[in-house]
Amino acid sequence: MVQSSAPDVDTYLAELPEGLRAALTRLRQLCRTELPGFTEVMAYGMPVYERDGRGEIAFAGQKQYISFYLMRDDVREEFADRLAPQDMGKGCLRFRRPEQIDFALVRDLLRAVAARPGPVC
Repeated sequence: MVQSSAPDVDTYLAELPEGLRAALTRLRQLCRTELPGFTEVMAYGMPVYERDGRGEIAFAGQKQYISFYLMRDDVREEFADRLAPQDMGKGCLRFRRPEQIDFALVRDLLRAVAARPGPVC
């Protein structure tokens, strides 16, 4: 799935294959737990978590991997050591298979994002 036309996150998740759905549902649960005060929306065909109308976190099930978008340079810099061994683009962690998702790392990134506002890239 590249860009979904789902109107909401529930529909987005329902469209996914079962194994992928379970992993992305768990990502969603983490986001909803660790990002109090953020709004969950669909944007760019994926779930996005906004604060003050600006997306700071997103995730998506792609054809070849699961993407976790961290749109905060300050948090990426803070976690540079832990992110170094990960498959990472400019603002995107890529997990090739659902079982490769480091949920502890994702939780810590979400907590850092929630702890303070910062510039979004």
